[in-house]
Amino acid sequence: MRLSTAGGTPSVSPFCSRAPETPVSTLMTPSHSSLLLFVSAALVLLAIPGPAVLYVTSRSIGHGRAAGFVSALGIGVGTLVHVAAAAVGLSALLMSSATAFGAVKYLGATYLIYLGAQKLRTREAFVLSQDAPRTRLSRIFGQGIVVNILNPKTALFFFAFLPQFVDASHGAVALQILFLGTLFAVMGITSDSLWALFAGTVAHHLKRNTRWLNTQRYVSGGMLISLGLATAFAGSGTRK
Repeated sequence: MRLSTAGGTPSVSPFCSRAPETPVSTLMTPSHSSLLLFVSAALVLLAIPGPAVLYVTSRSIGHGRAAGFVSALGIGVGTLVHVAAAAVGLSALLMSSATAFGAVKYLGATYLIYLGAQKLRTREAFVLSQDAPRTRLSRIFGQGIVVNILNPKTALFFFAFLPQFVDASHGAVALQILFLGTLFAVMGITSDSLWALFAGTVAHHLKRNTRWLNTQRYVSGGMLISLGLATAFAGSGTRK
């Protein structure tokens, strides 16, 4: 902290807004009222099924509950990437560049359509070898990360949503954004996991149905393709 000794009386420099002894946890956390409002708003948003829920349920239907859970974890990791980008201001660049937004949006839509097409083309049995689930789940986890990273609307969502609950008087705005974004990611993983459990349980009970065995890949593949098309033709709103 810089001090001015003019006139013999020390004074705090106006460029230093927070004493160095302030705990980092205090800098990261907004006021209690802002935090309560943030949690309430996040719960409302997460209660409304969005693209992440559609993706996770499609994976649960096509591959079972475990695939849905790791997809939810992958989406959560992708969310943290967007949160970090929002904290350093990269989302502002993405929002201000129509070219960047369009490129990322169509790349993400193409990837979703590709995943759906692969699902439609591949005949997969529900019974896999002991080594298959490990490889497949790790692959699905990675796909969940890629799908969410390539969703520019998620970046815009966090850029527009998180600052509304930041307490500027606490300082360290970037740390507060990281804290709120991480909290939202954890809540999102929990919410998406519940959807994965529900969809996977329904699919599990339908495994004895021969017709379902023949159509489950069309259901999950069609959902992925529909999500990709919706992403390609969606506007640039900030809803996640």
